[in-house]
Amino acid sequence: MSLSVGIVGLPNVGKSTLFTALTKHEVLIANYPFATIDPAVGVVAVPDSRLETLAQISKSKAVIPAIIEFVDIAGLVEGASAGEGLGNKFLANIRETDMILEVVRIFEDSDIHHVVGEIDPLSDIEVINLELVLADTETVNKRLENIEREIKKGNKEIVIEKDLLTKLKLHLEAGGLANRLALTAEEKAIIKPLHLLTMKPFLYVCNKKSGAYNLDEQNTERWLKLLDYFTATNSEYVIVDAGMEHELRDLADTEKNDFRREYGAQDSGVEALIRACYHRLGLISYFTTGEKETRAWTVPSGSTGPKAAAAIHTDFEKKYIRAQVVTFADLVKAQSLAKARELGQVRTEGKEYIVRDGDVIEFLV
Repeated sequence: MSLSVGIVGLPNVGKSTLFTALTKHEVLIANYPFATIDPAVGVVAVPDSRLETLAQISKSKAVIPAIIEFVDIAGLVEGASAGEGLGNKFLANIRETDMILEVVRIFEDSDIHHVVGEIDPLSDIEVINLELVLADTETVNKRLENIEREIKKGNKEIVIEKDLLTKLKLHLEAGGLANRLALTAEEKAIIKPLHLLTMKPFLYVCNKKSGAYNLDEQNTERWLKLLDYFTATNSEYVIVDAGMEHELRDLADTEKNDFRREYGAQDSGVEALIRACYHRLGLISYFTTGEKETRAWTVPSGSTGPKAAAAIHTDFEKKYIRAQVVTFADLVKAQSLAKARELGQVRTEGKEYIVRDGDVIEFLV
């Protein structure tokens, strides 16, 4: 299952630094706007300690984690929807991703220029989201213009689409993101071909800096307003020190933990961010394990057995008969599949079974 997360934000907020920390993939990092013009792409493993545990139980020769693709996209500026800066290129690149990772600065540093000149993360979000909303409004208007001929022919499906698009247009013109408009599954299917930018899931990244004046640590009014926005919009966010994670990217895990303790950080902000992306995309992992390999498979939450089997091979969905399932916790307690079967902890599930995160599955096809 291919998943792509676009890292967006105003210039000089730490997008490329975060990207490099995430992917250990070097991109140009510079203290000026548009240092990144063409999007850099990196594939990142989803951290999951359960894999190593299962590999030890099965004595697996290989461990294959779930992955997410991150795309570092050029900095957006006000007027991007009208072609300012690298606006058109920016919007085209972000349209190809599955999710938007929006980075804002919450630290002050006179040595790192901010395109607006003032550190105000909520204002940054408003600028970025407005440009995305304006781009979506243009897309909706074009579609409304194109379907006028079909309307005259009396096509009932097109009439339904027009009513939906009109409702969506009013919502966008009021400044709302498309993903905040209450839509049925059928309505979402109708507008899906438009590939609206603001229909994508959003995750906000608050980028701080060790030793700097950080808005969250100082509990400033700007930080409190940002938190109020996240609460009011039911938005998910993570706090990351991208610079620190960038510096630590090539160290061994034990060394990283020692340095983080020095910086006063307990956990890897990058790992928390990757897991948050996985969650925000509505994904879960199930596992297959044996002597050859232990592997995490990515599927949408709520997937049935056959749908989950398709992650391995599309033929598995068609030929699905049943599956042998044991929970991760039960397998760890039993310490082998044979013992888990002996204890009655391995279940046989049919086509209606809803796969749960952490299931260890053997498909019978």
